[in-house]
Amino acid sequence: MKNIAVLGSTGSIGKQTLDVAAANPDKLSIKVLAAHSNVELMLRQIKEFQPDFAVLVDKKAALELQGHDTGRTEILSGEEGLLAAASYEGVDTVLGAMVGYAGLRPTMTAINHGKDIALANKETLVAAGSLVMEAVARNKVSLTPVDSEHSAVFQSLRCGTHEEVKRIILTASGGPFRGKKKEELADVTIDQCLNHPNWSMGKKITVDSSTLANKGLEVIEAHWLFDVPYEKIDVVIHPQSIIHSLVEYVDGAVIAQLGLPDMRLPIQYAFSFPGRYDCSFGQLDLVKAGTLTFEAPDLEAFPSLKLAIECGKAGGTLPCVFNAANEECVYAFLDGKIKYPDIPATVARVVEAHHSVDRPEIEDIEEADAAARRQTKEFLAGLA
Repeated sequence: MKNIAVLGSTGSIGKQTLDVAAANPDKLSIKVLAAHSNVELMLRQIKEFQPDFAVLVDKKAALELQGHDTGRTEILSGEEGLLAAASYEGVDTVLGAMVGYAGLRPTMTAINHGKDIALANKETLVAAGSLVMEAVARNKVSLTPVDSEHSAVFQSLRCGTHEEVKRIILTASGGPFRGKKKEELADVTIDQCLNHPNWSMGKKITVDSSTLANKGLEVIEAHWLFDVPYEKIDVVIHPQSIIHSLVEYVDGAVIAQLGLPDMRLPIQYAFSFPGRYDCSFGQLDLVKAGTLTFEAPDLEAFPSLKLAIECGKAGGTLPCVFNAANEECVYAFLDGKIKYPDIPATVARVVEAHHSVDRPEIEDIEEADAAARRQTKEFLAGLA
């Protein structure tokens, strides 16, 4: 039995993680739930899973939750409650599904307290990959990817040695604007961005998928997860989202992991590894899947992918700055304050203005993140 803390339990990945736990009650026990402010959903989750304690980071929301009957479940609040969730002695595995940079501190706290990590929060590795992986090694814990692409690579890498890997190929659906030219994206709407053809995800990651910024973040994540140079990581557009990623070996063999576009499958594998649980969800029918196609990404129409990879290669605090600027721009777009093309254009300005720290410590990462957010807001204010 694995005892699990779910950080981000009311978000898309968090809810699907609880689906996996409900389907495997003899294998997975939910001990801690943590989220930002969704009182109604958290209350339902508490009643279903009866964890030892639950956390709402928003203190006003936590106070409201405390006014309800939560049975044996203790309610905590604030960042201190979140870090308590990440370090709770009754947990052996922490599922990190918080959105964005906010996942870094709790993930590092969990690692430093000897917890195994099932990681859905790619921004943690984007912002501080070297520090996170050093902490994983130092504390002798496991870090298993939850992203469907990285789970696919993780599974495919079991077919050969590290030295035999020629390249990793990450697939991308292309999002709702696949095939569109740069000039056609000038006036796209929020609703169009959120209309993803294959996946049901949170708003932020869905916008990132539409700009291909998400795939750039995933390239950086793959670099740290699998200790592979950027020159050995490629991206290919695969509109059907059936092949989740591939590994090419030196002998020419290409090993792929296929499955339905359902995040519950990689979530379940992150918990079951090195074994596998019986399938609790839908299974792929190749005949129904039909034709599978591939194409190169359009880096002119979607410059965020190229810029993210360039930041990854440059290293230092640049990946953190790219992520921070992108987060601020996406939220501004979702708030209706800027246009869609302003996202990559503003991120590029912030990245260009940044003076990178080559071998950052956690204080450098935190300072770079804060400075990038301030500058992004200044640039965005000038667009108003």
